[in-house]
Amino acid sequence: MAPSWLTAIATIHLILSAASALIVMGDIPAGHRQKIAVMNLVWPITALWSGPLGLAGYWIIGRQGAQHHDNREKPFWQSALIGDAHCGAGCTVGNFVGEWLVYLAGLTVAGSVLWAKYLFDFALAYIVGIFFQYYSIAPMRGLSGWDGLKAAVKADTVSLIAFEIGMFAWMALASQVLFRPKLEPTQPSYWYMMQVAMLVGFSTAYPANWWLIRKKLKQPM
Repeated sequence: MAPSWLTAIATIHLILSAASALIVMGDIPAGHRQKIAVMNLVWPITALWSGPLGLAGYWIIGRQGAQHHDNREKPFWQSALIGDAHCGAGCTVGNFVGEWLVYLAGLTVAGSVLWAKYLFDFALAYIVGIFFQYYSIAPMRGLSGWDGLKAAVKADTVSLIAFEIGMFAWMALASQVLFRPKLEPTQPSYWYMMQVAMLVGFSTAYPANWWLIRKKLKQPM
């Protein structure tokens, strides 16, 4: 079992995260719909995994992407941050499904639950990430079909790998070093540690998104 202090912190942060996502979900249709439609999903998901930090990011940066704003170019660091959040949203959905799939089905790879999580989290995050990327890069470049899919794969692959490297490193630290016996998805502390893992992944993916946008492999958003 997790220490009681960690359970308390985890519970509070998860409640704040849910509240942050609900605030963003309520604000977007109330006059702040994003110019790129998929960002209407990305921002609430970002707030869900990052809590008040994600809410602050939306309030400071995300609202600039609303349809009623002018077309002034964002500072480059903001474009890289939004691209990173976009990648993180796909990872969040894929990892959430992957974690429950491994737990409920009792899956292992080479006898390891952790390796099973790595495999299924990455595969599902990649699929969802390509979906999210397609519906941002395809309309921005006027692409469709196979051309849009190839552009999405080029834009998302490096970013997602960088994200998952950071995330998987924290997952290994948490499960193999910090917590014995291991935490389970039925515990608030488990999902709080996943939120921390997402934050680490966000940090490792930021330089990758910066590079991808500089090389014009990813569209600034």
